[in-house]
Amino acid sequence: MTLPNDKASLRNIFTLQGDKTLWAIFFILAAISLIEVYSAASTLTFSSGNIFKPILGHAANLLIGFVCVWIFHNIPCGWFKFWIPAWVVFMAFLIFLPLFGTKVNDGARWIDILGIRFQPSEFAKGSLIVIVAFLLSAYQTKKGADRHAFKYILITTIATCFFIFLENFSTAAILFLVIFLMMYFGRVPLKQLGKLLLALLISGVAIILLAKVLTTDAIVEKVPMLHRLTNFTARIDRFMGNDKNQTDSTRQTTAKDFDIQKEPQVGHAHIAIAKSNIIGCGPGNSRERDFLPQAYSDFIFAIIIEELGLVGGAVIVLLYIIILFRASRIASRCERNFPAFLILGLAMLIVVQAAINMSVAVGLIPVTGQPLPLISRGGSSIMVTSIYFGMMISISRFARKREDLKPAEPAPADEPEPTTADSAQP
Repeated sequence: MTLPNDKASLRNIFTLQGDKTLWAIFFILAAISLIEVYSAASTLTFSSGNIFKPILGHAANLLIGFVCVWIFHNIPCGWFKFWIPAWVVFMAFLIFLPLFGTKVNDGARWIDILGIRFQPSEFAKGSLIVIVAFLLSAYQTKKGADRHAFKYILITTIATCFFIFLENFSTAAILFLVIFLMMYFGRVPLKQLGKLLLALLISGVAIILLAKVLTTDAIVEKVPMLHRLTNFTARIDRFMGNDKNQTDSTRQTTAKDFDIQKEPQVGHAHIAIAKSNIIGCGPGNSRERDFLPQAYSDFIFAIIIEELGLVGGAVIVLLYIIILFRASRIASRCERNFPAFLILGLAMLIVVQAAINMSVAVGLIPVTGQPLPLISRGGSSIMVTSIYFGMMISISRFARKREDLKPAEPAPADEPEPTTADSAQP
């Protein structure tokens, strides 16, 4: 018995469609997030006096995230170009962020509107990915992307990353890296990419040297946003063991000489990882969560390894790798360039941010303040990452639909039956 068309359409709307692997990863990451944030948010529980308040708020954010995935996975991927005009709105928020933004941890990264706090940079990242995917598809030729595509992409990318850089260097750097990778996969001429790399190298060295010179308190107070640059170089110095506040005997990485009072995040994260084993101490049994600042956000991967062991950490890494693998498979099935470039950009944005977060937790790179996508506690990050998942799943539906609509290859014609003369035996 077949349902009427209206009932069948209604059933399809409320059915989770698209790539099943991406859906599974979303639910697995959300489940891990619920368990680990509940465990890692002990400091929030103590400060609030309510054992359920932190986790209920986080669960509400994850529920909103699921609603975002469900809504966006039902939207045809061609409609995602509406992010292009929305980029202007997000840029306006970024421009006025230093003046009207809410400062948290010495950085004005949030805006409060009607009691709702969000990070404009999180939404600006997604809109820029859509713009770059659109430009790469619009200027795509048989020999690769037209040379004009590089110019337009660079203008919008520099404008976006500059205003993000003013208060969040690591986010701007991650976004620029993802755009560079998109241009590479979008077949932008290698000569143009090579010149861009050289310019970035020279600019990076110049900025670091400038920050070294402009380190006096008087200059930092007079020049707006300079404190962010000096904080960045100070983190690099501490990571490399070149902190001017350290003596020659303390410029070592041994546990005996490490001052955990100055670097509590790095110190307790390393202790959490060192105390883990193959299977960890079990969910909810972490001890370093009570001493590790931002254990439920920037350094939640260290708590995951402490509680779930090296096996749990490897599973997390594998899940993000699968996201990138599935995105590349879906992109290869897309008949149009825009959804193919878009899903690659969104997947790389999620995976690169995850790689940065995990690298910080295990001590491979300096502290950056990047959350672990869909696992760390944070409303804006969870919502935007969920939107990315919904967009990727929508693209997987589009690719599969186009694949199903392809006409079947005609069967090979039957060979003509031999005539009597042909079949006669000699």
